[in-house]
Amino acid sequence: MINCIAIDDEPLALEVIQSFCERIPFLQLQKIFTKPSSAAKHLRKFPVDLIFLDIQMPDINGIEFFKTINQEVMVIFTTAYSEYAVKGFEVNAVDYLLKPIKFKRFEQACQKSKDYFDYQNHKSLQTNSFLYVRSEYALVKIPFTDILYLETLDDYIKVHRLGKNPILTLMSMKKMMEKLPKTEFVRIHRSYIVPLSKIESVRAKSVYLGVTELPIGSTYEKEFFRIYTSQNF
Repeated sequence: MINCIAIDDEPLALEVIQSFCERIPFLQLQKIFTKPSSAAKHLRKFPVDLIFLDIQMPDINGIEFFKTINQEVMVIFTTAYSEYAVKGFEVNAVDYLLKPIKFKRFEQACQKSKDYFDYQNHKSLQTNSFLYVRSEYALVKIPFTDILYLETLDDYIKVHRLGKNPILTLMSMKKMMEKLPKTEFVRIHRSYIVPLSKIESVRAKSVYLGVTELPIGSTYEKEFFRIYTSQNF
């Protein structure tokens, strides 16, 4: 069960969210607030998993309010702004809902929060078959089977996917390796991580993933061949 609250200066908007939450079996809406200050007091005593938060409020901007919360919590912003304008805000939101909110879109955002909630609470078990990354201020779910290889570009990582557009995310290679299962992915170069199952051949100091050729760096060569030769693909 995901415990949540909703904050909006418009009572009618809160009524809509409340009625929608009642139709989502894994949501438990604890309280609704028209004043962020009241919500802040509640959160200090009763932490939640998810907040439905309006952006344009008279006392404080919803995004600025979210930055003041000193606890790990998911947020779904509700806003009258266009979705494209909202992408400019550097906040790690699960999703953005454009008013007037339709139930189908609300349900999609809630399912997204549930997937992420389950991922966060079971990541230590290493049973996940996907990872989450932030890209263009959105939370993106990427199945491991979709990944062709990962490439570092300065402070960013470009996730090359099979039959889909690449995804760019702000992350170090070290952090990415911590997110990937060690039995399935291997770093072959300072700039590349590859899934072992996608390697079709290895010749000289190059790895071939279909028509893609990637170099094996001298620093990673010994460890790569140790891992690669121990696998049975």
